[in-house]
Amino acid sequence: MSNIFAFGYITDWHRMSADHLDRAFAALADPTRRAIVARLASGEATVNELAEPFDITQPSISKHLKVLERAGLISRSRAAQTRPCRLEGAALKAVANWVDAYRNLWDESFDRLDAFLKSNHPVPAKGKKNGHK
Repeated sequence: MSNIFAFGYITDWHRMSADHLDRAFAALADPTRRAIVARLASGEATVNELAEPFDITQPSISKHLKVLERAGLISRSRAAQTRPCRLEGAALKAVANWVDAYRNLWDESFDRLDAFLKSNHPVPAKGKKNGHK
């Protein structure tokens, strides 16, 4: 059985503190922000381009972008009069590594359960006790 701490959770810890991880998950909890992250996965975009598919005001989209930026998931720069946004892959990878550590733990648990169920250990039928219903 592997230990969860042998995975990316601890190895990425120095790059992403618990506070940063909390901010990243809080930012990703919102469907609008997840859609923004998905859009930025295909390349950088201006604030206006990011606001286009949503029926929300410019100040609202800016608030969403600030949350994503504080979480380290995106960065914004200034190019002339635009503020292009780009996805910060390292922060997103740290979140994915943290989740993968738990996925690996669950996979191992299911593998052990599967092996147990395939072994010669009979499993009593549900609802029956001593041959009676």
